[in-house]
Amino acid sequence: MAILGIGTDIVDVARIEKLLRDKRDDFLPRVFSAQEVSYCDGKAAAAVHFAARFAAKEAFMKAIGTGWAKGVGFSEIAVTNDPDGKPVLQVKGIAKDILDGFGPSFLWLSLSHTKEYAMAMVVIESK
Repeated sequence: MAILGIGTDIVDVARIEKLLRDKRDDFLPRVFSAQEVSYCDGKAAAAVHFAARFAAKEAFMKAIGTGWAKGVGFSEIAVTNDPDGKPVLQVKGIAKDILDGFGPSFLWLSLSHTKEYAMAMVVIESK
């Protein structure tokens, strides 16, 4: 097994709080899936959880080496949880096409946050 890509990102929670306050109706559907919105809105500190997922999407884009290039968008990347609560990435569209170009792979995702910052790390490993 080999590491095929790695990405990390950190987000200022206050930035996400401002977007949720001022542009929620535009921001949420453009960036998050309905499942992500439901999950985050169900938390006492929703902005922290939105920020962590935002960071995960950015980290994934870095791991596949595209950033915003090649048409990859936030709506193609979602953070869900496995039955044990572990966060996992779900990708579709152009993002999945690019990931599939790496060959058989496994995505590792780690999220962490404080009241002020949220971060994510994504590793793409060959199977």
